[in-house]
Amino acid sequence: MNIKKLLLATGLFLVISGVATAQSYPNKPITLVVPNPPGGLVDTSARIVGDALTSILPQPIVVDNKPGGSGNIAYQIVARSNKDGYTVLVSYSGYHVANPILMDKLPWDLQSLTPIGLITTSTNVIAVHPSIPVNNLKEFIAYAKANPSKLNYASQGNGSVSHIGSEILKQKLGIEMVHVPYKGSGAAMADVLAGQVQVFMSTPPSVMGAVQTGKLKALAVTSKTRHPMLPNVPTVAEAGGGNFELESWVALYVAAGTPANVIQSLSGSVEKALALPETKKRAELAGIELRYLPPAKMTEMLNKEIIETKAAIKAANITLD
Repeated sequence: MNIKKLLLATGLFLVISGVATAQSYPNKPITLVVPNPPGGLVDTSARIVGDALTSILPQPIVVDNKPGGSGNIAYQIVARSNKDGYTVLVSYSGYHVANPILMDKLPWDLQSLTPIGLITTSTNVIAVHPSIPVNNLKEFIAYAKANPSKLNYASQGNGSVSHIGSEILKQKLGIEMVHVPYKGSGAAMADVLAGQVQVFMSTPPSVMGAVQTGKLKALAVTSKTRHPMLPNVPTVAEAGGGNFELESWVALYVAAGTPANVIQSLSGSVEKALALPETKKRAELAGIELRYLPPAKMTEMLNKEIIETKAAIKAANITLD
């Protein structure tokens, strides 16, 4: 066989192989690796979307929580996994955006992961323990200024959205609070509900139940408009805190080098799963907004957010020390 025929045969083989891969995917269970403990935005998003995907794909979706290391354990697992689309990272904006900015050495990098697509977004709720004698954001600001560094605030961990967002909020409002990092929202909520830590800015899945039952006071939400499940809670702007917005997101990623047709197949399935009525209902009850973005648009959003977050971290002088 001459060189021309060999190249033609090789090219044809690759095309046929690619088609076969797309047609056979998935032929075994897909694992969603979650960088957070059970509960909270990331885990809830994974389970809602995972159940929806299981209902439309021929193979089950397995949720595997791998918390720790500010998300880096899960990110490393996926970045070093087989490039076949069967190990999928449930990526959290706080880790994906902030870790490369705040940490010098990571067991993964932005180039080692490629997006499947955005799946959910969420506002954040500024909540305080009832022992704090305030009923709105203006009273909270006055109390915090009268008691500098006497309030503690919880976060889901160093570099998380709640950490960075709270530090930026502190600077904007001119108040001082002490940061207490936790390994996930569940551990943080336990101490916040006990009153050992007084302030927690987190997504609705973490705090909404406690707010609705009166165990925490919600002072404001960090979005342009009020949250439908918390209609009586004002936005930061409405509450007198000025222009402050903070959104968290969750997206799916696989190891870089995964075949394009596998990425396209899984991304298309995710889009269909998010459009299911039962998926929308579960997300609404959890206080999460479903929002699909395809891989290219996800990359655009990530690159823009990295630039904005880097500037915000520098302005607020945020470090992990």
